Amino acid sequence: MQKNGTTRTLHTVKDPDGTVTSRVRRTVLPSGLRIVTEQMAGSRSASIGVWVNVGSRDETPTLHGCSHFLEHLLFKGTPERTAMEISVALDAVGGEFNAFTTKEYTVFHARVLDEDLATAVDVLGDMVTASTITAADVEAERDVILDEIAMHDDDPDDVVHNLFAHQAWGDTPLGRPIAGTEASITAMTRAQIHRFYRRHYRPANMVVSVAGNIDHTDVVRQVRKAFGRGGFLEGDAVPTAPQQSERARKVHPGEARTIRPQEQVNLVLGVKGLTRTDPRRYTLGVLNTALGGGTSSRMFQEVRELRGLAYSVYSFASHHADAGVVGVSVGCLPGKYDAVLETVRGELAKVAADGLTDEEVERGKGQLKGGLVLGLEDSGSRMSRIGKAELVYDELLTIDEVVARIEAVTVDDVATLARELFSQPELLAVVGPSATSSVVE
Repeated sequence: MQKNGTTRTLHTVKDPDGTVTSRVRRTVLPSGLRIVTEQMAGSRSASIGVWVNVGSRDETPTLHGCSHFLEHLLFKGTPERTAMEISVALDAVGGEFNAFTTKEYTVFHARVLDEDLATAVDVLGDMVTASTITAADVEAERDVILDEIAMHDDDPDDVVHNLFAHQAWGDTPLGRPIAGTEASITAMTRAQIHRFYRRHYRPANMVVSVAGNIDHTDVVRQVRKAFGRGGFLEGDAVPTAPQQSERARKVHPGEARTIRPQEQVNLVLGVKGLTRTDPRRYTLGVLNTALGGGTSSRMFQEVRELRGLAYSVYSFASHHADAGVVGVSVGCLPGKYDAVLETVRGELAKVAADGLTDEEVERGKGQLKGGLVLGLEDSGSRMSRIGKAELVYDELLTIDEVVARIEAVTVDDVATLARELFSQPELLAVVGPSATSSVVE
């Protein structure tokens, strides 16, 4: 654990001729705010992310959806800027900015020309530390959130994945949808949201990550200025520990079904997975990619190419601090539901019994490595990598170290993990029309 008030160089990458191509540094301010940067040679852009250690699993039932509600409200204005002025500040320099909320953290991010980084730092710092959250803004944004919930409720893929999470974890923070419900958002007051804001948006709960054509010392100076408004950096230096619970470590096998008047049946079939810091996550990455991560994957070939049972089929792995799930998601015509379910179950049983072939494992490793490296060619992806590693993981690996861990995965490793995972009791979530006999309760 790095001491507050200190700076360290975490990684330096050089060309054979000694030229520095990448350098990652971390400064921890006395308040506990962490600033992590990656200097990228040859880049003309700069990206910043403010990572806040709060998400939907930090909410009580009364505050269900508050993290996401707050994410919207922080764009509405501060004592220094109106909502329009926040937008204009970055639009005027051609910048891109947005935010998103997960079950365990919230992120505000922007990408600009390197010469405009100070503007992006100042705007994001102002937003996250000094939002006014007026009663008028809460009422206006409440309707926007309700529209967003309705939009997600019209998307069968969103509905089935929310149903799957609820089957896995029940009426707990991990089992509830991130955006909240119509009832919880309608009942939430400005006072509740403001208290939540002050409780969780503290320096020690935040990471500022910046990548691109930047200088670490300049970034630290800019962050100190932008985040120092109103004595914000004089706050508590003790971070909030990640939310964990015994209930989250268990998943509840069984089926959850919802009737919807739609043309397709959407289903998710899965099992308990791994936590985000489990060392076997690299093995799971290879397994998941080979199983359903592309057009050459086993599920795509069996379900779509060979049998023509569905247009969309993929596998996924979701990781949390103390829980995880692995599954396969498919959308198909109602008349093909039984065949799809039988095929997916059959393939998972084969993988549990026999693992994957040497060719499948090598292909999965290659796809995983290629996707990792190619996905890190811009400042935004580099910013996300170092920010997420600092906030939610136990280590910040170099790209070469991650590639080496993927490369070290063996066929036996994959077989052992597949047998452990896919021999567990299954969870099934189904959303489809009542005309499908298999979907009717």
